[in-house]
Amino acid sequence: MDKSGIFMIIFICSVLISSISQVLLKKSANKSYSSVLKEYFNLRVIIAYGMFFLSTLITVFAYKNVSLSLGPVLESAGYIFVAVLSYLFLKEKLKKRQIIGMGLILIGIAVVSIGGAYVA
Repeated sequence: MDKSGIFMIIFICSVLISSISQVLLKKSANKSYSSVLKEYFNLRVIIAYGMFFLSTLITVFAYKNVSLSLGPVLESAGYIFVAVLSYLFLKEKLKKRQIIGMGLILIGIAVVSIGGAYVA
């Protein structure tokens, strides 16, 4: 695997971290709190925003060797990650159309990646 491929994997990892933090925020939002301060300053929320910050730093690092045209394509993997994580941890149902859409996203990522758009 060449240098660009490694940075693409790093980029996808940052998208996964961001997706996990979104699900963590949703789990926190589903709870009731005794005060507004406890709603926004609890462990889940603080960890989730820390993960968002970490994800941003990793993305900036990955953009050193991932072309700007490929970044948004790789970011679309977040839709898949959030859907799967929501199914696993929030017990949300996946509809047939969502599964087809995720398949199309994967095909799009593969076509653009294989097509050489990732040359930095």
